[in-house]
Amino acid sequence: MKLKQKIAIGYIRAKFKMITAVSKRRAAEKAFELFCTPFLKSRVRTPVIFEQAEKLHFKLNGLRVNGFRWNHDQPHKVLILHGFGSAAHKFHQYVSPLIEKGYEVLAFDAPAHGSSEGNMINAVQYCEMIEEVVKRYGPITGFLAHSFGGMALSLAIEKSNHTADTKIALISPATETVSAVDAAFKMLQLKDPEVRKEFDDIIYKMSGRKTEWFSIKRALKNINASVLWLHDEDDDITPLEDALKVKQENFPNVRFIITKGLGHRKIYGDLAVKKEVLQFL
Repeated sequence: MKLKQKIAIGYIRAKFKMITAVSKRRAAEKAFELFCTPFLKSRVRTPVIFEQAEKLHFKLNGLRVNGFRWNHDQPHKVLILHGFGSAAHKFHQYVSPLIEKGYEVLAFDAPAHGSSEGNMINAVQYCEMIEEVVKRYGPITGFLAHSFGGMALSLAIEKSNHTADTKIALISPATETVSAVDAAFKMLQLKDPEVRKEFDDIIYKMSGRKTEWFSIKRALKNINASVLWLHDEDDDITPLEDALKVKQENFPNVRFIITKGLGHRKIYGDLAVKKEVLQFL
C-alpha cells in the first residue's frame, strides 16, 4: 500500500471513530455512502476499438448512461459488464474476437463509472441498468461480467425470461454482499455491532431485502442459464472461499475454472482465460 493510501485510510478511520461516538446511525449512513462510491474513475486512454463503436445512451433514474455497440444487427448479442471502479473499455480485448464470431457486442459504463453520470451506485441500480439495456437493445443471449457486474447480472437474470441457451461468463464475481460489507468494515475498523446493524437496516429500507439476499449463490437457484465461472486463488477482492461454497452446491448448469496467480484484475486479461470465455460464449 502506498504512503498516500495509508494516510487517506488512517484519516477515514479516525473520522469514522468520531462519527460513531456521536451517532451509530450517522456512521452507518456514511459507511454506506462510502461503500457505494467509486472514487477512482478509470482514466486510461480509450482503446481504438471503442472509438470505432456506435455510441448509445439512455436516461436511468435521471442519469445519463453511456454505452457502445459493435456489429449491429446480429441475431446473437453479447453484453459486457465491468466491475466496481472499472469501465467498459477495460474489456476491449474481447470486442474484436466476439465480432469475428459474428456477434453483436454491447458494453455500457454503469452509473458513476466511466463516461456515465452519477457519483454512487449499488447492486439494485446496476441491476436496473442491465434490465434497461436488455429492454432497449435485446434480446441478449450472452453475458460477460466481472466482479460487481457479476452480482448485478445474477439479480437481473433470475428475474428475466431466459433459457439454458443463455450463456453467462462470470469472472471473479462479487459472490456474497455480506463478505463485501465485512471487508469494508474491517478496512474502516468499524467494530461496533450497532453500526453494522444500522448499515444492514439501510440496505433493507433501500431495497426491501436483507443484506444476505444479495448473493449469487442464492440467485443461482433461480437461474437456468449455462454459466462459466472463473476465479483465482489469489483474489484479494472477491474471496475464492465464497466461490468454492457455490461450487460445493454442484449446480448442473455451472462450470468452474480456478486459476492461480492472476488475482482479481489480471484474470480477465489473461490469454488462457480469454480463450476459455470466447469458446464458451
